[in-house]
Amino acid sequence: MITRIRHATVVTMNPEREILENTDIWIDERTIVAIGHRDATPDRTIDADTMIAIPGLIQPHIHLCQTLFRGLADDLSLLEWLSGRIWPMEAALDAKAMRISCLSGIAELIAGGTTTILDMGSLRHTETILQTLLDTGMRGYTGKCLMDRPNRFLMEGREEALQESYGLARRWHNRDRGRIRYAPAPRFTLSASDEMFAGARILADTFRTVLHTHAAETQDEISEALKLHNRPPVSHLHHLNVLGPNTVIAHGVWMNPDEEGMVADTRAKVVHCPSSNLKLASGVAPTARWEQHGVTFGIAADGAACNNFLDGFQEMRTAALLAKPFFGASTLPASNIFAHATIEGARVLGLEQEVGSLEVGKEADIVLLDFTGPHHQLWEWTPIYSQLVYQTRASDVSLTMVGGQVLYEKGQYHTVELDEIRHQAPEALAGVLRRMDNG
Repeated sequence: MITRIRHATVVTMNPEREILENTDIWIDERTIVAIGHRDATPDRTIDADTMIAIPGLIQPHIHLCQTLFRGLADDLSLLEWLSGRIWPMEAALDAKAMRISCLSGIAELIAGGTTTILDMGSLRHTETILQTLLDTGMRGYTGKCLMDRPNRFLMEGREEALQESYGLARRWHNRDRGRIRYAPAPRFTLSASDEMFAGARILADTFRTVLHTHAAETQDEISEALKLHNRPPVSHLHHLNVLGPNTVIAHGVWMNPDEEGMVADTRAKVVHCPSSNLKLASGVAPTARWEQHGVTFGIAADGAACNNFLDGFQEMRTAALLAKPFFGASTLPASNIFAHATIEGARVLGLEQEVGSLEVGKEADIVLLDFTGPHHQLWEWTPIYSQLVYQTRASDVSLTMVGGQVLYEKGQYHTVELDEIRHQAPEALAGVLRRMDNG
């Protein structure tokens, strides 16, 4: 089917960073085949006369399994937040609660213009997460979270966990022409052994996928890692030969300059989660220094239990504002921030040839923004990147498309049943809390 998006202002994020006014985007099934005039008769036309077309936002660090826990773990620092609330609740998820949590998160993400995620998964019910991504049309990586160091709530034997992970990768990696991909996820060095990281590295290389972990999120984590390994976390990952072009590190707030050099030299990637880092009092990531060191990084909301939104536009604004009092007013201009949320986010996942910009030959992951609201008055007179980063809200999203399929349009979902979430979420959460109390 040929789709024409008609008369949009197109923010391409191509290498020339072209912004094209009153322009058509032509899509053949899943792929952008032309930007501009084309002699063809479309099967479907989407009128975008007053719209801004942008690449779908990419959030390379999300916890879909935690969406049900929104607002249930406030005013805690990371390690007590994990051990006191999050790990017990994750352990109490059953398959039904996992699906509802994922559906709720995906609904928020696509309504807010996010089209691609890297999800951390959980120890159990990984297949439920994968199936929900497949069913809803979202583009995403997820994988079994790997934890074999002893704790009261979440841990598994290493060989059993890796064997399950291999099986999931064989069944799910590159499903639906690569829209669904598998990513092993050793949680962090305090909960996954060196041997688990080594196994995850082999799995990631075998399937040519990413390895997803957390590191250097808080000073307490650094202190515990020094006791355990005599090295800070990123240095330890480097020592284990885990760092590489397909390694994605969430947070990195407390990497020292040597570790930033390790990340840059190995071409590992980092994900900046500013709202989560503020809420958990983790710290302020030195993003200006990352740019100076040539660290590739994306921007993400993390999880609803520590944010409490999954709003990519809010994360862009927070990332931009947060950097300035620490690193100077000219730090991270809006154009750079928007790049980190789109084409650089794609680069974090190794998908820069497929998504992250609006170019011929790429997947049609497109978001249309309605700039007719009062906060966008006179937008034609304002630099577009300033509008996108400082003024745009999730509620400005008019349409979200992934691979040519419209998932959300003018407040209506095409692939998510909101009634299912509304009716089943209270019962699902009640079951989680009951099992947690009993267990």
